[in-house]
Amino acid sequence: MTGLTVRRADPADHPAVARLTVAAYEADGQLKGENGYAVVLADVATRAETGEVLVAVDGETGEVLGAVTFVLAGTPYAELSGPGEAEFRMLAVDPAAQGRGAGAVLVRACVARATELGCSAVVICVRSGMAVAAHRLYERMGFVRVPEKDWSPLPGVELLGLRLDLAGG
Repeated sequence: MTGLTVRRADPADHPAVARLTVAAYEADGQLKGENGYAVVLADVATRAETGEVLVAVDGETGEVLGAVTFVLAGTPYAELSGPGEAEFRMLAVDPAAQGRGAGAVLVRACVARATELGCSAVVICVRSGMAVAAHRLYERMGFVRVPEKDWSPLPGVELLGLRLDLAGG
């Protein structure tokens, strides 16, 4: 298996990030009946202006296999994070590359970035009943449900809050 590296996305990566993010959300059934969210997912440049878009890259081919947006509380893409907390959103792995560990390395990179910045925790939300593999990944990495952070951006879309406490943050 080829090694994966994580780095900050540059503008040349944006089309690949847009494509794989929309493809991953479509493959998981997360775009059914939702108006406009695919456009938000594909707008990588705007996310990169106020957060950090990180990419998981195949160490041999240089192909972008996955991406995530890391944000801090109070920034435009933050949804759940409170003071001292970091958050990541829009974690996606190209459906053709799933199972290679890109999701896990991206989560670890976000946790490392939050630790580096002195954050006390990392919070995320996951869609209820969807992306079972993602739920398992977060559980394995130590994220726990925080029901008070559950919310619904649209009728019929229930998002579950998860939190990872960072030691020494």
